[in-house]
Amino acid sequence: MGLAVSTVYGLGMIALVDDAVIATERLVLRPLQVDDVGEMAVVLADPALHEFTGGAPATLDGLRARYETWVEGSGSPDELWMNWIVRRIADAVAVGTVQATIIDPDGTATALVAWTIGVPWQGQGYAGEAAVGLVEWLIGCGADSVIAHIHPDHQASAAVAGRAGLRPTAELSDGEVVWRRGCLAARLNLDGQSV
Repeated sequence: MGLAVSTVYGLGMIALVDDAVIATERLVLRPLQVDDVGEMAVVLADPALHEFTGGAPATLDGLRARYETWVEGSGSPDELWMNWIVRRIADAVAVGTVQATIIDPDGTATALVAWTIGVPWQGQGYAGEAAVGLVEWLIGCGADSVIAHIHPDHQASAAVAGRAGLRPTAELSDGEVVWRRGCLAARLNLDGQSV
């Protein structure tokens, strides 16, 4: 049985979720705060980050408004927004973000994840390491499935999803391939095999 988002709110565990720090070998994922906006505006400033998603880098004021909204949350007991700044442990430099939106549409908690690593820090394995840390943390918290939407031509993001244990499906969402990692069967070990 998965951890329903409404259960998280109902048990008063939201402070635990909001304060969750995830550590990996080289990185620490710390909950996003509005005060991070100045540093993150620089990390996210390169237009190349929008090659597959469209749009352009946010202005400082635009990013601040976005962060204020994210920190405030969805306002719905059936949808939980969680956002982290990805920092190197060695020097605390911010290199990107990861996020998870948890929904509970049918009694099973599904986490929709995404990651962005600033252009100067790409190609060093940070996205994969952060995504693995995030996905494993979500599974440990009771997520029944983890999904990501990836542009079909974005090979680097597909590699990150694969490293985190997600697999491509035949599903499309707004032209992006839905990658999925089902967790419920692995937790229950239904077939007697390790998954």
